[in-house]
Amino acid sequence: MRKNIKLTAFAAASAALALGLTACGSSSDPSSTKAGGGKVDESKPLVIAASPSPHADILNFVKDKLAAKEGLKLEVKEFTDYVLPNTATEQGQVDGNYFQHKPYLDDFNKKNGTHIVPVVNVHLEPLGLYSKKVKALADIKAGQTIAVPNDTTNEGRALQLLAANNLITLKEGVGTGAKLSDITDKKGLEFKELEAATVPRALNDVDAAVINGNYALEAKLSPAKDALVLEKSEGNPYANFLAVKAGNEKDPRIEKLAKLLNSDEVKKFIEDKYQGSVVPAFGTPAS
Repeated sequence: MRKNIKLTAFAAASAALALGLTACGSSSDPSSTKAGGGKVDESKPLVIAASPSPHADILNFVKDKLAAKEGLKLEVKEFTDYVLPNTATEQGQVDGNYFQHKPYLDDFNKKNGTHIVPVVNVHLEPLGLYSKKVKALADIKAGQTIAVPNDTTNEGRALQLLAANNLITLKEGVGTGAKLSDITDKKGLEFKELEAATVPRALNDVDAAVINGNYALEAKLSPAKDALVLEKSEGNPYANFLAVKAGNEKDPRIEKLAKLLNSDEVKKFIEDKYQGSVVPAFGTPAS
């Protein structure tokens, strides 16, 4: 795995990075402005925060194979949590991020007063149920423990996956915001709530765990092969997208990156590399 940004290093570099990103430069397009009214210096690298896999992998493919022909200088900053990419984007320490889906972003903006907006959908990572102790869904029995992500949207998503496979029963109409308190029939199961990034490490301590696709990949799990069950991709609202602070959507560098992320080359890269564990989500609205 590539080296992840250390929080201490990030904190030390934040002031310098923010200063560099807020410096105004000339632009041939007078409409090429960013949040706050300054003009975009298109010669500066576009800095995007991303989860290591598959997001940073996809961005690095764009950086190495496609960006130069579009005149785009792309820099990828890796983060291993679901908070810093949005706060760094809001504060201007990075130009955008690529790690999240719309239900998570909506909840994050509401709780934190941030102004992050989606630009373009890129891919979907089907959420999956994994186990090192049972071999099939039918082997999950009363008395066993299942770990689930503890953030609002991913916990609701996890519970919907369990309900869809008859492991639990939920209150009617709770939707993606489902909580443990919305379970009307646990069918004898116990649940352990954990931060999404730590769920894979709990596999040895629980009977099964619902794991986000990107964290499954980082843990060397193959969603297509190792999951007891996966979300269906058809009609799935959890496409991951490129996002920016509101007002920066028309940054010419962002527009170039959005075009490249929805290119045939990226579609083929995703399909070839992930073999169904990650699937393209092009052509669906990001807002």
